[in-house]
Amino acid sequence: MGTTASSNHPASATPGSPAEPVLSLYRLLEPDVLADPYPLYDRLRTEAPVYWDPYLHSWVVTRYVDVITVLRDFSAARTPTPEQLSSLGLAALNPLARVMVKQMLFLDPPSHSRIRGLAACGFTPARVAALKERIQKLTDDLLDKVQASGHMDVMSELAEPLPAIVTSELFGLPTECALRLKQWSADFAEMLGNFQHNPNRIPKMLDTIENLTEFFRKAVQEQENSPCPGLVHSLVKAELEGDRLTEEEVIANCIITLVGGLETTTNLIGNGILTLLRHPEQMRQLQRDPSLIASAVEELLRYESPSQHTARLAPQDLTLGGKAIRKRQAVIAVMAAGNRDPERFYDPHRLDLTRQDNRHLAFGWAAHFCFGAPLARMEGQIAIGTLLRRFPDLCWDAGPIVWRKNLGLRGLTALNIQLPAK
Repeated sequence: MGTTASSNHPASATPGSPAEPVLSLYRLLEPDVLADPYPLYDRLRTEAPVYWDPYLHSWVVTRYVDVITVLRDFSAARTPTPEQLSSLGLAALNPLARVMVKQMLFLDPPSHSRIRGLAACGFTPARVAALKERIQKLTDDLLDKVQASGHMDVMSELAEPLPAIVTSELFGLPTECALRLKQWSADFAEMLGNFQHNPNRIPKMLDTIENLTEFFRKAVQEQENSPCPGLVHSLVKAELEGDRLTEEEVIANCIITLVGGLETTTNLIGNGILTLLRHPEQMRQLQRDPSLIASAVEELLRYESPSQHTARLAPQDLTLGGKAIRKRQAVIAVMAAGNRDPERFYDPHRLDLTRQDNRHLAFGWAAHFCFGAPLARMEGQIAIGTLLRRFPDLCWDAGPIVWRKNLGLRGLTALNIQLPAK
């Protein structure tokens, strides 16, 4: 269900052969490149800003203005239908396709506009704002648990459980479901974030989609018998000009909203703390002036974007960056590269928590801009701000930094820190 390949270019040698183009995004599979992809992005943006990647059978776009063009004007409907998979002998993947073709992430107008409009009815700014005190209490409770120990893993003890609990409650689901949903979400995100399927992962992916589908089917059905305020209930009851979502549409879009909310926020918190630890002078500036937290989170999103890239399809034959792109060819828009484009951001590789005019691409652009962005921002501001306030002398623990093997959704496996007593 990843990037759609085009048959308009011949296949090339396998990666690792002497002919391998060093600019290929396939190099993100190399641990050292995954750990620091920005030199590769810089080379692409400088040497070949619109680049045909023969290993991914896709164009790769890395300049800020071109990324915006792709996100705004190209087709998001890149997921093969069950019928297409069956014709390719891949009918085993049909349960996955049946869900993904109904998710707003993979739809164009008017289908996208219809579903997003109905989903937005259950995700209003007022509802997000009302969560502020609850997010603060959850953050304090999680930090209370680790305070006496003097150390913590930011990922497993804050960045993962906080958005999992918040999202569960926002959906109107029992809190005890949070960590189970987080694991399924991470599994689903692994598929979304990587370029191609590993056949060995197919059984796990099918199991994950079955678990998520069955979980939300029960949640939807329970709304008929025992309505509970929350996003599931809102999606079930949402009505716009006499139109309502079908049960299958509710389930599919509960899944993608869950995954988008959990993975983006978890990685925002983890990547943000890591970036501050790597820039202690900036971290101290934020501790001295907590009012910077809003602009700080925007800069952390720009500097180490949780969502690195996404794919689109060319809507017709066109020219971009001097390259002729054919209709339905895949184009990978690298938001993380656009966020470090010196033509858009002054001194882009410098972390500046006071940066102004910081309209980054971390949440996408145009019609598919993440409608959960206000909640992710709020959780990031509260989690990072509270951790720095409560533990002003926090420092890095010993141990290597290991990035998750998710090439599109950038995040850490663990982040161990020391919490010295005041």
